[in-house]
Amino acid sequence: MISGTGISQIGRRTGIAPLDLTTQACEAAIADAGLTAADIDGILTLGDTPAAEAAQRLGIADPADLGAPLGTHGLLSPVVQACAAVADGRARHVLVYRTVQMMGGTPDTKASGPKPGRGRTAGPMADVGYLLAAHAYSAANWLAMHCRRHMQLYGTTKEQLGWVAINGRRNAGQNPRAVYRDPITMDDYLTARPVSDPFGLLDCDVPVDGSIALVISTASHRADTPNGAVTVEAAGGASGAGGWSGRADYPKMAATDAAADMWAATTLKPTDVDVAELYDGFTFLTLAWLEALGFCADGEAGPFVEGGTRIAPDGQLPLNTYGGQLSAGRMHGYWVLHEACQQLRGRAGETALPNRPEVAVVSAGGGPIAGCVLLTC
Repeated sequence: MISGTGISQIGRRTGIAPLDLTTQACEAAIADAGLTAADIDGILTLGDTPAAEAAQRLGIADPADLGAPLGTHGLLSPVVQACAAVADGRARHVLVYRTVQMMGGTPDTKASGPKPGRGRTAGPMADVGYLLAAHAYSAANWLAMHCRRHMQLYGTTKEQLGWVAINGRRNAGQNPRAVYRDPITMDDYLTARPVSDPFGLLDCDVPVDGSIALVISTASHRADTPNGAVTVEAAGGASGAGGWSGRADYPKMAATDAAADMWAATTLKPTDVDVAELYDGFTFLTLAWLEALGFCADGEAGPFVEGGTRIAPDGQLPLNTYGGQLSAGRMHGYWVLHEACQQLRGRAGETALPNRPEVAVVSAGGGPIAGCVLLTC
């Protein structure tokens, strides 16, 4: 279970050192769990501020070696691996964090696993060389092609993508930590600077500096948590099938497989979910996750979000209630997880939903790597 959460200062080009951001988030998460640094017996992270440096700063002595995150659940792999370590008795309280910086930072090369050699790509990224040769140099290009194919198959429109961005900005207006809070209109969205057709600037997430931390604890600690705990009901992950461009069911992505993996591990259904905190590195990724998770059929995500009413805080499926990566800031899937925990624990503050949810789904990733978790209070 998730017994504590913490978030650092969030901003653009803050000048704050990654280790300082990490410390802010981790100290807050440990205190939120009703623990001290001495209680933490494991640390996992996603290749950012090195765990050894964080442990030394926090005063965590001799944390257990839980191995490097395996990558089987994409960006959420450290969280799922921490749950496994607690479940099988290798640790009682595991600290998990993700720290990002707009202008780079200190990578934890040991936590990131083996790297492909220079000039080569491996595993789920095996087709990147072909994309680069075609002058498609970034995920914006690669996912724009997925989006364009979705438009051709199903009639998805640019305006429907816009409702994801508009909803995110509307919700960010209630979040004091969000970096962009001023409302945007459909005209603002449609006239934003082009990036990679059909994406414009407001289809793309916002780089920030920040850190988010979680504490994963044994179930026996629930009664001692000062602010309540969240149960990880199920998790799903997928990596590699078809790379970025080679799936037989293109434009589907690994999200489809990750979602199926998660639903197979629980008796809960999409209709049981009260709030969705879904990865929005690009607007289209949110549509892809809505379909992959079964909230609507293939090709129906555009109409599902159109008008913004179904996905509003008082709608059928409140979506990215804190503003998402499109407006609050890109935290690589960890702010969506933090927000889901806060909503379920009744600690969301200004972004709290009218009715406190009991079941939340969180997703992270796009292309050939994806992970998702189902949370209950």
